[in-house]
Amino acid sequence: MAESRVQKSIQNAKVNLIFYFITLFLSFFSRKIFLDCLGDDFVGLTGTLGNLLNFLNLAELGIGAAIGTVLYKPIFDCDREKINEIISVFGYFYRKVGFVIAGGGIALSAFLPLIFAKTEFDLALIYFAFYAFLTSALIGYFANYKQVLLGADQRNYVVIAYFQTSNLIKTFIQIALAYYTRNYYYWVAVELCFGVIYSIILNWKIRKVYPWLRSEIRNGRLLRKRYPLIMTYSRQLFVHKIGSLVQFQIKPLLIYSFVSLQVVAFYGNYSLIIDKVILLIKNMLGSTGAGVGNLVAEGDKVKIRKIYWELTALNYFIAGLFVFAVYHLIQPFIVLWVGPEYVLSRWVLIILLGNMFIMQTRGTNDQFLYAYSLFHDIWAPIVETVVSISISLAGGYYWGLEGVLLGSVISMFFIVVLWKPYFLYRRGFQDKLREYWWGIVRYILLILVAWIITSGIIRYVSIDPYRSYWNWIQFALVIVGILGGVLFTFFCLFSAGFRYFLKRVKERLKLKFKIKA
Repeated sequence: MAESRVQKSIQNAKVNLIFYFITLFLSFFSRKIFLDCLGDDFVGLTGTLGNLLNFLNLAELGIGAAIGTVLYKPIFDCDREKINEIISVFGYFYRKVGFVIAGGGIALSAFLPLIFAKTEFDLALIYFAFYAFLTSALIGYFANYKQVLLGADQRNYVVIAYFQTSNLIKTFIQIALAYYTRNYYYWVAVELCFGVIYSIILNWKIRKVYPWLRSEIRNGRLLRKRYPLIMTYSRQLFVHKIGSLVQFQIKPLLIYSFVSLQVVAFYGNYSLIIDKVILLIKNMLGSTGAGVGNLVAEGDKVKIRKIYWELTALNYFIAGLFVFAVYHLIQPFIVLWVGPEYVLSRWVLIILLGNMFIMQTRGTNDQFLYAYSLFHDIWAPIVETVVSISISLAGGYYWGLEGVLLGSVISMFFIVVLWKPYFLYRRGFQDKLREYWWGIVRYILLILVAWIITSGIIRYVSIDPYRSYWNWIQFALVIVGILGGVLFTFFCLFSAGFRYFLKRVKERLKLKFKIKA
């Protein structure tokens, strides 16, 4: 099973990275076209509508995540009958959720004239865009629910391949329509059409990968009592999703309230870049999530702890490298990409990077908490929500954008940085936390020293990254090369988990070349 987990993780990472680099340039190019041809306000409008619909997704109650957790054991045991039953239950619950979201969407649409009272767009366009996005979201609940099996079975590369291919074609068409017609309605119509096309292709592929899958929604209603943990986990995850919603979805709405739709678009440029960096990291490491679930289902405690520290060391190494690089590179890239008028303050950048560092370094803890089904700390997201909203409202009133963004960073520090490791060690590993903090403090010190050394060196680099894209690329290579070398040396010397990871990679490469020979 260990080799199978590694193979599937590598396959997931390969497909993720291939499509990541294909879509990276297109994402920035398309946003530039959309800003120039459709305007800042339209980009801000679509982003705000998307976040409104994410509120409705709370009705999902975390059922998808709960199903993924329940599926790990039957997948490990190759129990197809139980898998069919669980997917049937999932389909039954998701259909109910779909009807709730549809009703909520219709009710929410009555308030759109109030929500967008300050915009100059016609209400007809706002309603068309809203219902197009709502329909695309509902397709996932009524037709695409079986894809949860691909994720739990470490075959998420299938979903990624078809979704990203569909997304690439959709974006090219939207670019052409924006450039030649500048018609908002065409842009939204393409968004809706490709949601339908993707659903048809995805379900065809699922039938090919799992020809034995015979889930029936009507059977799910009868079978749901056999799996009470699904609803238990779902209720717990529902509360956790509120915290996540506050952290990432409410920010554009608060920015719109305290500042303007235009600043939502400005903030969106920074978010796009940082999200792309986080996505790159996720594509490299996120494919291990289902493997961790499979590992915990196997039950080897020594192996579990060893893999935990391998992944933790790798997450901190990558966070240290990318946060420093983004700090020095994002401002000149914004100037070259969309112009100096889109640059936000240095304080905004620091807060965003603080959020990015926490997001990246929390990855391993989240994977293991998920694998152990540790969701019952429902007080944590409640506290996180209260702290985040309170600070964002007060901060937004007094300091504008910086104050809004500060709320999520402070709330995540208390819950994600301090509480979650304690919860994992006490309830998952059933061990004392001393080992964790000794390792984490060491990693943070290594990163800080590496940042100081690299900052001192790059002061003598005469490349101006604001002058041209080529200069920017050269400066990026210098930063990544110097800091990467320093961090690599430090982690090799002072991190056993990092050395274990390198040894695993070395053995894997030897085996691969031996098989080819």
